Amino acid sequence: MKETAIRNRIYKNNLIKGLVITFALLCVLPLISVLFYIIKQGIGSINWDFLINVPKRVGQEGGGVANALVGSLIIVGIATLMAVPVGVAGGIYLHENKNTRLATWSRLSTDILMGVPSIVIGIIAYFWIVMTFGSFSAFSGSVALAIMMLPVIVRSTEETLSLLPRQLKEASFALGVPYHKTIMRLVLPCALSGIVSGILLSVARVAGETAPLLFTSFGNAYLNTHPGQPMQSLPLLIFNYATSPYEDWHNLAWGASLILLVWILLMNFFTKLAIRKWRITY
Repeated sequence: MKETAIRNRIYKNNLIKGLVITFALLCVLPLISVLFYIIKQGIGSINWDFLINVPKRVGQEGGGVANALVGSLIIVGIATLMAVPVGVAGGIYLHENKNTRLATWSRLSTDILMGVPSIVIGIIAYFWIVMTFGSFSAFSGSVALAIMMLPVIVRSTEETLSLLPRQLKEASFALGVPYHKTIMRLVLPCALSGIVSGILLSVARVAGETAPLLFTSFGNAYLNTHPGQPMQSLPLLIFNYATSPYEDWHNLAWGASLILLVWILLMNFFTKLAIRKWRITY
């Protein structure tokens, strides 16, 4: 009887393990198929001219996505510069003042903001900035993306700080270190892996957003680096060219999709590296 019971347990264990592996593979298959299809369609468009030239007019062969590449880097870079200080500071406040009324409402607002559709944030940025200044601009697109980045950075910072042992701050205070120096020179460096990973994940999240940029940066057929003017970006270029009736533009859209996909994959890869490099165990 005992041997039969053991065999039944081994059989059930192997059965459940096989089901888990099967369902995990089924979850991965759509991702692999999407990756394979984008690589297959876009790899033929990738070359040096594709990276350094702007799109040609309709009917002319060649052209590239240099304006979209530069525009995406500028828009996402400005958004990161705006969101990181506010997000990290907000996460520190929520951790250090957990039970205050302001922290409670701020945490609730952050959670709600994380679920707001991106197109709604784009419309808000349109009314706040585009209508106020009377023109589309890369800066307004950066504001919309920064709003989307904030919840991820705030929550990742707060959750990372909550994992640190309380004795770290107590030891620092016991040595007479002021509160602000304890936070800046002890707590933040110890939580660097979680904060950096949250920042990289937020960048990866907004890098492929199209809806907010439709109402803000609007797009530009030329290479432009002025934040106060309309600017092209990879998601906008993909959207506009994929919905066009021209085959050449479809090829450019596939190539831009592959570049954007590689960008997001690299951001996730660097996130894993950051977690592994700056992980601190106690």
